[in-house]
Amino acid sequence: MKKLLIPLTCLIMLSQTVFALERPDTEFKIFQFPRTMIPRIDGDISDWDIVPASYIYGADQLRDTVKGHEGPPDPKDLDVSVRVGWVKGLNRLYFLYEASDDYWNMHYSRGDIFEIVVDADLSGGQFINNEQLEKWPDNHFRFKGVHAQNYHIFTPPGEGRDWTMVWGCQPWIKELPYSNHAYQYNFKEGDAGRLVLEFWITPFDYAPFEGPERAVVSNLVEDTIIGLSWSVLDYDEDSKAYEGFWNLSHITRMDSNASHQVAFRLMPLEHNFRKALEAEWSFQIVDMDRHLVSFNDLSYGEITSWHWDFGDNLSSSEQNPMHSYEKGGDYIVILTVKGPAGEARRIKVRDVAVK
Repeated sequence: MKKLLIPLTCLIMLSQTVFALERPDTEFKIFQFPRTMIPRIDGDISDWDIVPASYIYGADQLRDTVKGHEGPPDPKDLDVSVRVGWVKGLNRLYFLYEASDDYWNMHYSRGDIFEIVVDADLSGGQFINNEQLEKWPDNHFRFKGVHAQNYHIFTPPGEGRDWTMVWGCQPWIKELPYSNHAYQYNFKEGDAGRLVLEFWITPFDYAPFEGPERAVVSNLVEDTIIGLSWSVLDYDEDSKAYEGFWNLSHITRMDSNASHQVAFRLMPLEHNFRKALEAEWSFQIVDMDRHLVSFNDLSYGEITSWHWDFGDNLSSSEQNPMHSYEKGGDYIVILTVKGPAGEARRIKVRDVAVK
């Protein structure tokens, strides 16, 4: 009998159980951009004007967990705000980071940093350091950043430096087509001033060292929770250590342990971006031999009736019907919904095909 050999990294990931995120009484929101209003990454932040104030998270949410500062940072020294967005159907997280600092440090190895950690599938646990793996010489290549990712984003990067360091074994995730970025600022090293950073990243459930061929992109689903946090490392003049480690999680090891992230909900579209009534649906072929198809209503608004035209001269008034076609073919299926706001239809031409 053959033995099933499972890599140690996989065993550690499989053994992780559901965990409690930090700040359990707090849930943050990720704004859903309409598909026709996706922000352009160019440093012009007018695309973000549609984001309500309730999605803007400022320095008042941050706490220093290393240097011992009480409360949030002094706004005369450092002030920041962050907005996070997503687009339904695109597995990307969009960020707008705005910061004012009394001294901008652009040192190539220890300059000011905006640090992002994302664990979209809530896998939890260590993703940088693990005692069980320290004895393995290829720990870096088998484990670091594989099931959650950490971006040390340089603010700003300064001359000749890349925009971010990925703390892990997969630097390929910081390049197109997996991320993009743009800065806007007019200060020099050591000056005070305001910085704008616009970027998006792709979260991964599995991001291996060797590249994207076997990678698994996280599936972002509306109205679900992901693990996410950030920190601001503020360096000042002649500083060999940061002035403060200001982080959203309020736990220092949010930087290397996915269980120390906080809850962010992928929000539906705000009501002002929707019609009062919208028809939408999906389908799944349950049994190809019997031509059996399951239809799922995804419509929006107050609905009092449904009418399905299956394209074979048969129909249904159920909300989520099952339908068996008499013969194979590709069909035009129409869902019509009615409610106090009127009537709406969704037509899909020859999407539903059975053999």
